[in-house]
Amino acid sequence: MNSAELKSLQAPLKEKYKTEPASAIITLKAEGKIGDGISCKVETGKALVVAGLHPATGGTGMLACSGDMLLEALAACAGVTIKAVATAIGVEIKEGTVKAEGDLDFRGTLGVSKDSPVGFKTIRLEFDLASNATAEQMESLKKLTERYCVVYQTLVKGVSVETMFHNS
Repeated sequence: MNSAELKSLQAPLKEKYKTEPASAIITLKAEGKIGDGISCKVETGKALVVAGLHPATGGTGMLACSGDMLLEALAACAGVTIKAVATAIGVEIKEGTVKAEGDLDFRGTLGVSKDSPVGFKTIRLEFDLASNATAEQMESLKKLTERYCVVYQTLVKGVSVETMFHNS
């Protein structure tokens, strides 16, 4: 896909969202079924993923870790975003990798230390690209990818999460 094809594909959507702002509000959904042992089966749209405890919290390592899944979502979103941005500004990315890694202190999630936070302390996102981009274009790719990547922006800005419990 080239820049013109991408713009042609997105132009009617952009126009619709300008004239009908409410049509741009879409609810994405994920659902999991609490499973055997300490696990949760989540449909990803293309496959079924069974998440469980990370080995640092007593898991076997045979089930997906939710923290890894969060990093995978960041890497996937950033990879798609940088490709779209590159296409839009006329930069060819021949190949590349996106790495997301984060540091956790499992004392927090296991309740060993109240001073240790639950969750990632830091997350790093690294791109290794084979492209024709100049230094200036690389800076634009960085800025625009950070600006338009949904998962990145959600993590950086934070978001209100409402929790509801139902007992049936």
